[in-house]
Amino acid sequence: METPEAFRADLARSVRLLGAFRLEQSDPSFFYGLLARDTVAQLSAYTDLNGALVADIGGGPGYFAEALRAAGARTVCVDCDAGEMRARDGVMPEGALLGSALEIPLRTGSVDVSFSSNVLEHVPDPLTMADELVRVTRPGGLVYLSYTSWLSPWGGHETSPWHYFGGHRAARRYERRYGRPPKNVYGESMYAVSVARMLKWARRQASAEVLDTIPRYHPRWARHVTLLPGIREIVTWNLLLVLRRR
Repeated sequence: METPEAFRADLARSVRLLGAFRLEQSDPSFFYGLLARDTVAQLSAYTDLNGALVADIGGGPGYFAEALRAAGARTVCVDCDAGEMRARDGVMPEGALLGSALEIPLRTGSVDVSFSSNVLEHVPDPLTMADELVRVTRPGGLVYLSYTSWLSPWGGHETSPWHYFGGHRAARRYERRYGRPPKNVYGESMYAVSVARMLKWARRQASAEVLDTIPRYHPRWARHVTLLPGIREIVTWNLLLVLRRR
């Protein structure tokens, strides 16, 4: 078991992570490996992962699950796309389970931590997925939910920043330029999820206590941007919700 590096939400970390985004598609192993290690360090600031059962929802090829296991956690990697789960080396990740984030194939209250990174914007019903994360978490367990907000600079993913002129228009522009549709197709595999919508969901949760609502990649001193209506939709970039199951 590796001891997770001490988590420091400083400016150097933000620069390092945001700079790595340009390699997401060209060098996914580097990008997701870096992000996974950073995420595990961040998650470890909220809960002890040693021996914890963590459900990685939408975990794809298992970068996050691998980093979680290195920190001593036991993992279940749930994804609806078997091809995506085999994308790294042609092999399903350890503890892989084929299933939908909208109907997670796990018992109620069966995991210590339900975890999801940058998946919520890819499901047609984000509130149902969020409810499912809470459902499968045991009382006292942790929910870690992070996603890219639509009006952030990276909200349209590879079609950014043209998504500001409309998701469908951005997708058509991408296809004209590159001769192929984008990987993330607006209205099919990518949806507009606002910061305000998920903050409202978190604050109305009867089954969980909100521990944090912060911009995931920002320095600690910028954490309060989520309190600024309108502005937060653009500058939050990626919203992290951390909840404790009641």
